[in-house]
Amino acid sequence: MRIKTYIKQAWTLLRQNRLFSTLYIVGTGLAIGMTMVMAVIYYVKLAPVYPEVNRGRTYTLSNASFSTERSTYQAGLSYRALQDWALGVKHAQVASADLQADFAENCYIQPADRTGDFHPQTKLTDPAFFRIYAFRFLEGKPFTEADLASGLHAAVITDDLSRRLFGTTRDVVGRTFSLNFMTFRVAGVVRSGSYLTRDSYAQLYLPYTVVPGYREPLAPQFPYVGQFKVTYLVKDAAQGKALWEEIHDIQRRINLEHKDEWKMDIWQQPTPHSRKVFQRYMNEEFNVWTIVRQLGLMVLVLLLVPALNLSGMIASRMESRLPEMGVRKSFGAGRRTLLGQVMWENLVLTLLGGVLGLLFAWTMLYAGRTWMFTLLDDYSFPIPAGAQAYVSGEMLFAPVVFLCALLVCVVLNLLSALVPAWMSLRKPIVYSLYERR
Repeated sequence: MRIKTYIKQAWTLLRQNRLFSTLYIVGTGLAIGMTMVMAVIYYVKLAPVYPEVNRGRTYTLSNASFSTERSTYQAGLSYRALQDWALGVKHAQVASADLQADFAENCYIQPADRTGDFHPQTKLTDPAFFRIYAFRFLEGKPFTEADLASGLHAAVITDDLSRRLFGTTRDVVGRTFSLNFMTFRVAGVVRSGSYLTRDSYAQLYLPYTVVPGYREPLAPQFPYVGQFKVTYLVKDAAQGKALWEEIHDIQRRINLEHKDEWKMDIWQQPTPHSRKVFQRYMNEEFNVWTIVRQLGLMVLVLLLVPALNLSGMIASRMESRLPEMGVRKSFGAGRRTLLGQVMWENLVLTLLGGVLGLLFAWTMLYAGRTWMFTLLDDYSFPIPAGAQAYVSGEMLFAPVVFLCALLVCVVLNLLSALVPAWMSLRKPIVYSLYERR
């Protein structure tokens, strides 16, 4: 009941002091909005969103170093490495390989309507890829292991590419299109993901065996160096740890076997998705506390600077309310009661600012989706032409985002209102009653 009274008083004061309330709400909104922009950017990078719903259970082995006394070669894994050990691990539910070849960057579709060749975002992978990433098939199914083994020109395409090629997403399976003047058959159509989910995103998914020379290592002296990246799906963190230990044991045995020829180093891989987001290079040491300090400093700056400005406004406002507080003290109101009233009044204003901040953040992220999500990257690259960089509802309207917004509101309210209110309420009743501002 007391809280309800406080909220009514806050609403009355908001209407009576419109300039103060407007400045307070806008200042709070900007602070919360910028904090939410950062929160949503990292949420999109880390959270289980379509089709990467298994991010918490995926591990990646993307490259390795192969060295002799005279030379060092750093690249992905070769096809032989996949067959010898990388795909045959025991402590993984699924293991998938995709080929990082120039073919994916230099392939062009020749549309039947002769509107001009165009480059689709392409991923060269295997059927296990569709067991790790939860694509929704609108029609058909993934290409098969038999398709992969035979190098059959089968393809899985996204709904947006299907509409561009055939004008529809229905009855597309079995139809063909021309890619680099070769005929490919559609095996399935999936609902497109967003370019923001980069591990899985493409418009065209092909068996890596369609690329000539995929079996050949990049360097003859290093049989395990190539252009493949391996992604593992594990059951839980315990199996992830077991997978890490298994692969490092494989590395140890390989180095013992070839100790007089060359040495392989996979550093701290396979890497969980959460660490891969923050780690620039696989060969650099990763310190989680460094990341925590950096993020904590960013949040502190985003909150502390506005809180200091708002605190000054509240201090000035409290001075003008000293007579009111003096009267209430003389009728027996305790300091805790008065402090609670002030905090609730400011919390109402802060929550209104929080709503404004969320709207501001969502508007900024949606309008600037092609560049804002790369702001916090060490190296940002422009989104390729034709790629779908949409921001879905589950990315913006997520429970985590709302909880972050609420937490930020509470923290900002405490930072900005507690000290000036406490200092004002410590003044004697006589001073408060005779204060005229």
